[in-house]
Amino acid sequence: MSKLEGKVAVVTGASKGIGAAIAKTLAKEGAAIVVNYASSKAGAEAVVAAITSAGGRAVAVQGDVSQAAEAQALIEAAVQQFGRLDVLVNNSGVYEFAPIEDVTEAHYRRLFDVNVLGVLLATQAASKHLGDGGSIINISSAITHVHTPSAAVYAGTKGALNAISGVLANELAPRRIRVNVVSPGFVVTEGTHTAGVVGSDMEAGFVAQTPLGRAGQPDDIAGVVAFLASDDARWLTGEDITASGGIR
Repeated sequence: MSKLEGKVAVVTGASKGIGAAIAKTLAKEGAAIVVNYASSKAGAEAVVAAITSAGGRAVAVQGDVSQAAEAQALIEAAVQQFGRLDVLVNNSGVYEFAPIEDVTEAHYRRLFDVNVLGVLLATQAASKHLGDGGSIINISSAITHVHTPSAAVYAGTKGALNAISGVLANELAPRRIRVNVVSPGFVVTEGTHTAGVVGSDMEAGFVAQTPLGRAGQPDDIAGVVAFLASDDARWLTGEDITASGGIR
């Protein structure tokens, strides 16, 4: 029996990259998936098609998790479609670097609204439906450990997310809802391509610092998330698993 058989999962920001890999992997393990997207409808529908063609269950649901009403509607859509909610993966995030002289209020608010407020709003909505055995997995970043130049705001959002996750692990534990963090190292995605990191000296620097000697791939992260979503991780909460090939 697949380890997530009968479970329902919402994966935010699942139209591409790490989120898409997570959605497909959870579906492969038997979960019904709500593939959330903010703007890339075609990408989300492609993920749904990949899941359903393999015999899984999935729907695409649009929603900007940094808006309370849309975060609420996303979770309600999952319950209406599949009858329950067992897993929330807070993957939505803005990946954008800027040196300190280029940091603006708009840059700060955009990153914090999606990367931090979005997690709070989605978790707030989901916590009303999650029960005993529920699992929340927040996607952070190893950048909080390696202190990459030009990443002050982005790293700040992920540091905040780590602290929030620890608080929520304790807050939701009496209801037997687990909250854990996965912190990827450098991963080749559409986002890192768009940011100009792939193929750059920055990527070469990340790989040089990585004991396993390569960049990460989305599937490297998805497997860790699937473990945390499953009953195999029933004794884990408040943990931060750094999935980075050994970079610290």
